[in-house]
Amino acid sequence: MDASDLQAHYAAGERRFDVSNLHNSDLSGICLKGSDLSDINLLNTKLIRADLSYCNLSRANLSRAILSRANLHQALLSRADLSGAIASGVNLSGAILSGSILSGAIFVGAILSGADFYQANLSATLLRHADLYHAFLDSALLRLADLSQAYLREANLSSANLFAANLSGADLSGADLSYANLRSADLSGANLSYANIAGANLRHVLMCKTTLPDGNVSH
Repeated sequence: MDASDLQAHYAAGERRFDVSNLHNSDLSGICLKGSDLSDINLLNTKLIRADLSYCNLSRANLSRAILSRANLHQALLSRADLSGAIASGVNLSGAILSGSILSGAIFVGAILSGADFYQANLSATLLRHADLYHAFLDSALLRLADLSQAYLREANLSSANLFAANLSGADLSGADLSYANLRSADLSGANLSYANIAGANLRHVLMCKTTLPDGNVSH
């Protein structure tokens, strides 16, 4: 089944697709909103500007897929593999990505507000300028992640591993960083006003012109 077949079946009202392998396909611009694509293999697949909102993509293989500006609003991606994916500008607002693998992926400028990344692996992921407002990142692995200039206001990063992460210029106001590992992280220019840092590991953290939880600015 190729892209045209998928679109034809979708237009006929089908939402559950008995297809397991579409790797290396070009599905750019396709609309499969609300479909069940669980366990599908989309390795190296182009999904530029695709509409996959409300889709079930749990356990899907999206490794090295190109998802730039795709719409995955409120999609289910628990335990999916998105390692190495190129997803700049993707909309994953309200999506569930608990236990997923996103290591080394590119999410520059992505819309991730309200997304659930519980225990997800985002090590070395590029999240510059990403919107993570109210995102749930409890116990997530963010070692060496680039979150510079990211919007993390009121995000839950409790017990997250942010070892050596780049959070320079990030907005962490009101965020929950309790018991997070921030060892060797870069917080220069970041805004932590009203953030909860109780029990957080702040050893060797770089703070320069950082707005602290009490409103004071570090030098």
